[in-house]
Amino acid sequence: MYKNLAQFTKDKRKEANLTQQEFAERAGVALTVVRKIEQGKENLSLAKVNQVLYMFGSKLIPAPMKEIDERDKR
Repeated sequence: MYKNLAQFTKDKRKEANLTQQEFAERAGVALTVVRKIEQGKENLSLAKVNQVLYMFGSKLIPAPMKEIDERDKR
């Protein structure tokens, strides 16, 4: 299981054998969006992140901290 959005995105993009530019074009976002995600930047638009994750059949949704903390303890 991935704990890091940046690594997940980078690994999935590489599995698809795409450069950041190619991936950005296919996802319909600016190259800077893909770069920011893969660099682990924190000030990202949820809509843009989901636009990128959609390429992998995934989606990022808000979750209560309690649920995240409990899952991390397992």
